Amino acid sequence: MQDIHELTIICGIDKSGAKEDVEKIRICPGEIVGIVGPTGSGKSSLICDIEQLSQGDTPTRRKILINGKAPGRDIRTDPRKKRIAQLSQNMHFLADMTVEEFLRMHAKSRNRNFDTVERVIDIANTLTGESIQPGQQLTILSGGQSRALMAADIAVISDSPIVLIDEIENAGIKKQEALKLLAAEGKIVLVVTHDPVLALMTKRRIVMRNGGIRQVITTSAGEMNVCSELVKLDNYMMSLRDTIRHGGLVEQAVIV
Repeated sequence: MQDIHELTIICGIDKSGAKEDVEKIRICPGEIVGIVGPTGSGKSSLICDIEQLSQGDTPTRRKILINGKAPGRDIRTDPRKKRIAQLSQNMHFLADMTVEEFLRMHAKSRNRNFDTVERVIDIANTLTGESIQPGQQLTILSGGQSRALMAADIAVISDSPIVLIDEIENAGIKKQEALKLLAAEGKIVLVVTHDPVLALMTKRRIVMRNGGIRQVITTSAGEMNVCSELVKLDNYMMSLRDTIRHGGLVEQAVIV
């Protein structure tokens, strides 16, 4: 399959029909780009355009280029050739099989060795506080377990070089680790988020308003320093959540 070394968004129009304020956005492998904006600002429409590899045929009239060129019709329409994975807020397994059976089937379809199955489960268990076992049925996994499993699966087994993530802060998993994992595997990662930690973890963030792209902000050194402090607070909050989940008391908690 074609290697993807650049994803380009050719901007279109907003909800009122006015041109977007940015002409084009180029994104390379290993880069995490945030998509931010108030509810209804067009964040989901943007990732839908990317997922569909739109060619001016959606309400936004955006065009998505792969390696500087319009993707062929087969790449756009054939699920076997489309190389975009999406991790959404709502994820439910319907297949009546175990975690191991699912991962083995996926590994086989991607010509991966079965030893990747154990690696996926090990990685997934670093992202969720609820341990995932190979023999568990997919249908009984919690929301957090399901998203952790799919994040690890996308990173290790899937050959999709482009990953779209919709509000991973609501997924019940260790969001920072999940983003770092996907970026480390050389994926192009776009994440819709309202979370300041995730927004400032990204190299750049696309600001949406009224259905259009208003600006692209490069994360500054000062923002990186703020992010470091927010990460400490976020990790502290996560530790408190784990304490409460396991029936512990937090009467002696110290506000950092």
